[in-house]
Amino acid sequence: MSIKAILKKLEETEVPQVKKAALAYSGGLDSSLGVELLRRIYKVHEIVAITCDVGQGKAEIAEGRRKARKLGIKPIEIDATQEFTEEWLAKAIRANSDYNGYPVSTSMTRQLIARIVVEEAVKQGCDAVMEGSSGKGNDQYRMHNVFKYFAPDLKVLVPVRDFDLTRLEEEQICKHWKVPVTENLTGGDDKTMWCRSIASGAIDLNQPLPDDIWMWLVPPHKAPNKAEEVKIEFERGIPTRLNGRAMPLGKLVPKLNEIAGRNGLGKIDMFEDGIMDLKSREIYEAPAAHVILKLHHDLEQQCLTKEEVQFKKIIDAKWAFMTYHGEWYHPLKRSLDAYVDSTQDFVNGVYKVKLYKGNIDITHRESATSLFSPEIRSIKSRGFDQRWCANAAKVRGLPFEILARRGKAAKKK
Repeated sequence: MSIKAILKKLEETEVPQVKKAALAYSGGLDSSLGVELLRRIYKVHEIVAITCDVGQGKAEIAEGRRKARKLGIKPIEIDATQEFTEEWLAKAIRANSDYNGYPVSTSMTRQLIARIVVEEAVKQGCDAVMEGSSGKGNDQYRMHNVFKYFAPDLKVLVPVRDFDLTRLEEEQICKHWKVPVTENLTGGDDKTMWCRSIASGAIDLNQPLPDDIWMWLVPPHKAPNKAEEVKIEFERGIPTRLNGRAMPLGKLVPKLNEIAGRNGLGKIDMFEDGIMDLKSREIYEAPAAHVILKLHHDLEQQCLTKEEVQFKKIIDAKWAFMTYHGEWYHPLKRSLDAYVDSTQDFVNGVYKVKLYKGNIDITHRESATSLFSPEIRSIKSRGFDQRWCANAAKVRGLPFEILARRGKAAKKK
């Protein structure tokens, strides 16, 4: 479509009347274009741009500021890294956050950002909020849910969706309006310290992935030929020490991203079932998440009862599903949080692992709250008199004797 036709489509699309709009601003293509759309198409009187730092890094924040100056805006910057790590990310780790292979991340940050933006919108007296989601993706639902939960009367503007714009059409408008764009890969990326999403929704089925797209990951064939040993200590399900040094999550995770990434860990290439039940090929890199979630799960199996382990799988799956689907503030989600938290009192321990070309080899486990009792269970020990189990086995076998009788009776008929 020509730029003339695209601009005509913008002009002919009916838009709500808005005086003052809060914009979730990152400096990416969608939010940068959003500034000009608010001015030229929505004709708002005032734009309140809000940038939320959720761990995407100083370089990205600085790039957003640089573009903001070119756009003639000065965003309100809110540092949400501590809340993201100590509350949201901590809950994700305890819940073994995994939505069919994806360690939920953007699912969380979009809802955190939406809450911060809408709270600021109310404080600033805005009558609308704008965000840059596509009508083909998941974030439109996540952010809309949060916007309406905290400010049900505000108008929600989603221009990429509401003007039915393709990525290429957005790029054409940006070029025509001289909106600053530095997107190297169609679809861009979305980064937090927990997981980086690469070109979401834009990767073709058999499209090769060049080695230079990764931020932390060194592809296994380029990783060192010697294993690197790492020591991680957990307290109530949360990693608190890395290689003997106490660290908050906000520092431990980035450091582990570097260590695990250089050893070839963290690549995720998967089919994802989105909120609209449409599949997309998604590419993520999450080195620290890869290590932490594997060890946390292993530690739970060591420290929780069989019944807790089995039931928690159900709770964890529902937790990931609700978080992915934009239901962080749903009452049931809070109840799931309460159950997960109640299971973590005894999830304490120390792990040593070797990281080598994409592999994790656990070399040492230690836990003062472990239920592993080799002095009783091991076949090498005389923990109890094995003859005690003879009658127990007979009792457990009674239902099968009854089933056998029923089978014989049915054959006679």
